[in-house]
Amino acid sequence: MASHATGAGAVRLRRAEAGDLPFVLTTEGMPHNALRISRWPRERHEACLADPDFAYWLALGDDGAPLGYAILKGLTDRNGNVALQRISVAAPGQGTGRAFLIGLVELAFTQTACHRFWLDVFTDNPVARALYAGLGLVEEGVMRESVVRADGRRASLAVMSILRPEWQARQAGCQASAGRPE
Repeated sequence: MASHATGAGAVRLRRAEAGDLPFVLTTEGMPHNALRISRWPRERHEACLADPDFAYWLALGDDGAPLGYAILKGLTDRNGNVALQRISVAAPGQGTGRAFLIGLVELAFTQTACHRFWLDVFTDNPVARALYAGLGLVEEGVMRESVVRADGRRASLAVMSILRPEWQARQAGCQASAGRPE
């Protein structure tokens, strides 16, 4: 189990199992997710958990309690495109999501054949877009009005990604700067 810390947020990652679905469903249904994440029925989550193309991950706090969950898809993609299907934390704004995402990207590039880690994000979510850009993801384009939200309004999604060589360069830069005297 890998640990990741950034600022106030520190998490350990653990592969989720069927017994973790109550947490996933509860987190997915929280008010702060209403317009950010499409709610899936339990049966869809169960099917995805059983599908080798998907991996569910939990962010765990120091006490082992789940703080958030994420779904990766594309693990069997022959082209090496792994997508962040969704990520959600129970208590946003505490650095947990950032630490969790850093861990997920590292996991994708070190434990899978991932060449391109990608995601889509609502264009009206500047906080998430800035977070992703700050971690090296590049905006590739916008899928205009491609989603109908729970409130019936259409929304656009920005597609963002980071390639393995870009991630490796960032890792090398972080390691080099960590060894420099202040």
